[in-house]
Amino acid sequence: MQSEDDEIKDIIARVNRIPVWSLPASFLAILGLGYFFTFYDISDIGLAMPAISAQFHIGTSMSLFIALSVGLIGYGIGSYIIGSTADVFGRYRSMILTMGLTALGSFGDAISVNVPELTIFRFITGLGLGADLNLVSTYISEFAPPAIRGKITVWAFLVGILGQAITPFVGLALVPVFYTGWRWLFGIGAIIAFVALILRFELPESPRWLATKKRDIPKARKVLELMERTALKKVGKLPEPVLNDVVIEKQKYPTLYLFRKPYSSRLALLVFVWFFWYIGNYAFLGDAATMLSNAGFTIASSILFIAVGAVGYPVGAAIMIAVADKFERKYIIFIDTVVWFVGLIIFSLKTTDAVFVGSFMASLALGMYLQVAYTYTAENYPTRARSSGFALTDGIGHVGGAFGALFLPFLVATYSFSVGFVFIAITGLIAGILVIAGGAKATRMTLEEVSA
Repeated sequence: MQSEDDEIKDIIARVNRIPVWSLPASFLAILGLGYFFTFYDISDIGLAMPAISAQFHIGTSMSLFIALSVGLIGYGIGSYIIGSTADVFGRYRSMILTMGLTALGSFGDAISVNVPELTIFRFITGLGLGADLNLVSTYISEFAPPAIRGKITVWAFLVGILGQAITPFVGLALVPVFYTGWRWLFGIGAIIAFVALILRFELPESPRWLATKKRDIPKARKVLELMERTALKKVGKLPEPVLNDVVIEKQKYPTLYLFRKPYSSRLALLVFVWFFWYIGNYAFLGDAATMLSNAGFTIASSILFIAVGAVGYPVGAAIMIAVADKFERKYIIFIDTVVWFVGLIIFSLKTTDAVFVGSFMASLALGMYLQVAYTYTAENYPTRARSSGFALTDGIGHVGGAFGALFLPFLVATYSFSVGFVFIAITGLIAGILVIAGGAKATRMTLEEVSA
């Protein structure tokens, strides 16, 4: 008779031996729809704020606070609190909670009649978004085969990143045309989130997580049997499981694992990586349209520049489907930041052609970087603290996003348009340099090998 520790090792070995995506393909689409809302919302607030500012009679500082800082504060809090509870109560329950919060928040955004209401609902939306991005990446990583984990996660991400590509066109059709266009923009997001919430009830719990809760080992075996049946239909025969030397950790609050080696150094590195990346990421997404408008372009043409450039998001994700598992992930991440750097340098030239090309390249880099880097972040932590590790990394990293979104307008106003966008080009490149200099290898390795 197997001991409980041997049963855990057996479950993990059986999960790792499955060479294909072993859940219905529709489940990837369901997860991707959650991503779709996330990136839709990240984009829609920047497009809506010029109209909201005019209708609510608020200045630039309050506009930026509502558009970015409030959401990011909620993002950081939600990412850590709900992310940590996901390591205690499970990925499934937490993903239901996060999508419920985002649906509520987005609906509230659409019906807000004053600044306090909008601020509250932006905070609620941020609570859900921050945790959901963390949880979906963690969830997919725990089901995806080691050899194609990068490709599988990017497939779901590709569905999601279309949200960032489509939103500027939706915003262009609504915000400059209709007085209530910004409300319809948020309302569409609420509908998407509600549909994603309903569909998520079909998802199973992660067998890796269930196995860490010894009382849930029978449930883990049931999910594993479903995975094996699905995989057998695709490949005919599965390899024999190889019992890895998995360390069975004692039960403790998940965050405590992150302050012991090797996770403490990984946490520190990845916090700085995401801090520097988010400086430019949120500054570009939240401020670029406004900065172009302030530089003399019309609101409609400013949104159009961003909308046309946004075609780069799905193109970047499609490229990553082809290469995410062919080369070491940390080198891919570095190359992505080089593309970002070049794109923002071109964007900073501020001519019509340069803005179109630079916007496309920046969007291309975002589409290439984000899911590969999310996957890489999740891979670096153990199952018992994977969601907490991602949450803490991403949550603290978003301080950089709040800083960048507020600092870019200051740089542009104090110095010039070019200085501001060269600055965020450099901060993105720094993120790639940090990964390539200190990051662990992860491609085609089991989660246990990477996180050991």
